Amino acid sequence: MSAPGTPYTPDPSSPRGEHLPGGANPLRRPSDRFESWLRRLLLVVLLFGLPVAAYGAGTTVYESSMETVRAQAAERHEITARLTEDLDRDNDASKQLARVSWADEESGGVRTGNALVKAGTDRGASVRVWLDRDGNLTSPPMNTLNAKSSGWLAGGMAAFGVAFGCYAVRSGTRLLLDRARYARWAADWDRVEPLWSARFRG
Repeated sequence: MSAPGTPYTPDPSSPRGEHLPGGANPLRRPSDRFESWLRRLLLVVLLFGLPVAAYGAGTTVYESSMETVRAQAAERHEITARLTEDLDRDNDASKQLARVSWADEESGGVRTGNALVKAGTDRGASVRVWLDRDGNLTSPPMNTLNAKSSGWLAGGMAAFGVAFGCYAVRSGTRLLLDRARYARWAADWDRVEPLWSARFRG
């Protein structure tokens, strides 16, 4: 039990235990209140802005990619060509650039060009290649899976951008506020320190 007058004697008039109303804490600086509100704002941005940005970016890229899919599907067609050379079976690559030939439906002649063919394919084998409207060799058209992948990638990047942006704003703001707090603390100490030191002199 504590003796009267000791530092541990509870003071009935002490405000300890009483709850101060919001914002009434005398030790809470304006910068603390600003930082608290900023954290809440960034949390709202993460909860609502992140999914909206991800969905918007993903949907936009997906729709744009689907337009490309439809356009390429209309402009390109697949035919059967003949491989005109033997390919190296010991090559580590899954496909090799090789010479192929095919019949030109418009002119009735034979055309040749270079296309990617599975490594180890024998000369004279049939290979499937893609042609554009002018009858030139081209790459396969985009498909729906490519469009979906592009959409998911864009949505993920947008979500990451929002999250990183919120983190950068919070970290940068806190760094600036801390610098201001330390500067103010140093200035206050420069005023108080001489008075404090004087208490221990002569």
